[in-house]
Amino acid sequence: MSGTNSRTALITGASRGIGMDAAKAFAAEGYDLFLTCRSSIDALQKLADQLRADYSVSCTAVQADMGCREDVDRLFEGIRSLDVLVNNAGISHIGLLTDMTEEQWHRVLAVNLDSCFYTCRAAIPLMLKNHRGRILNISSVWGCRGASMEVAYSASKGGVNAFTKALAKELAPSNIQVNAIAFGAIDTAMNHCLSKEDLEDLRAEIPTDRLGSTREAAQLILQLANAPDYMTGQIIAMDGGWS
Repeated sequence: MSGTNSRTALITGASRGIGMDAAKAFAAEGYDLFLTCRSSIDALQKLADQLRADYSVSCTAVQADMGCREDVDRLFEGIRSLDVLVNNAGISHIGLLTDMTEEQWHRVLAVNLDSCFYTCRAAIPLMLKNHRGRILNISSVWGCRGASMEVAYSASKGGVNAFTKALAKELAPSNIQVNAIAFGAIDTAMNHCLSKEDLEDLRAEIPTDRLGSTREAAQLILQLANAPDYMTGQIIAMDGGWS
């Protein structure tokens, strides 16, 4: 297993897509990992087993709803040290605002925005003990420009962006950097709900003429984890020139 001086990262929403490839990238760099998912615990446990075998790192898979305070508190009971927090867990909702229920609205805000509050509140004391830390919030271009039929999602990601900028100022004196990545159209399961025609229309709007890959997204997340200390409070767009 990894040594006592290894770095530790928590990646939420890691059972598939961006979170899964981010876990692979961090494990390849020697990070010990805590990985979460809400429901796909078998897939997450399989990933954890693979990463332990391939990279000789510690890897703990935890089933937790990141929009639930009790689940997040339970998760952090098992974390003694933390260098990097990647807030990747998220859900979308497509539909007219007038057709959206209060429960649906609150669910999107809880998973996408409340989760950042819960995890950061728990992670900051661990980072303060080490006098360093990196918090990376996964956002979206819709948080910067808004999207018709995705009002709740856009609002939640806009909140993540403001949260990132404000918390970065709060934590800068403590050598804890807080940044966000506003991804554009990445080829994930979240976009598979779109029809073939809608995906083709979406691709046609992107100057690079394709969707981004989850591996590219993971590469940028790892790069930001290794960015200079002076880089904080930034919303980094990765969208193929779309915005």
